[in-house]
Amino acid sequence: MVGVDLAFLRSLERPLILWLLSHGPRHGYDILKELHRLTGLGAKPSLVYPFLHRLEREGFIASMWIRNGGRCLKLYRLTKRGEALLERVRMLLLPLRELLTALLG
Repeated sequence: MVGVDLAFLRSLERPLILWLLSHGPRHGYDILKELHRLTGLGAKPSLVYPFLHRLEREGFIASMWIRNGGRCLKLYRLTKRGEALLERVRMLLLPLRELLTALLG
């Protein structure tokens, strides 16, 4: 049963990444930490970083390098196209809101 629980929460990671970026630019490690905080699971870098790279390749996010102390960080932000994608994802999930509300009681 734990595998099913894990699979359900993992299926939320991609929409959550878009949602996190809608609140402002973030670097990859910050996204990993926030996913852990929100889901209680250790997000897998092997899922997060390839997904970020794909979103960037397809124009849904843009990135820029910043210097933070002695380190360089790559910040990701949603583009207008990414905002439209998040809105489409929201519309896809909207019918589930009532069901989830009933499920969570």
